[in-house]
Amino acid sequence: MPQPSANPPPGFDDLTVDERIDYVGALWDRIAADPESVPVPEWHREILEERLASATADGDETLDWAAVREELLKEFRRSTSDR
Repeated sequence: MPQPSANPPPGFDDLTVDERIDYVGALWDRIAADPESVPVPEWHREILEERLASATADGDETLDWAAVREELLKEFRRSTSDR
């Protein structure tokens, strides 16, 4: 069962939704600035290891981001030209 959430800081509930989102984003940016301090659960590591093993055992050719992006753009252009 999830832990009860902490009370927000004073004034948080008076912010607009956009301001709240910006606030939470700024908090996350502060946490993410030091990634070594963010704990990674062991089950995350296990899933990553399984997926990596599956990908390397698969033997399928992998594509770098530039090739994937180009394929997606070609598909998008084809789909929009058919309209």
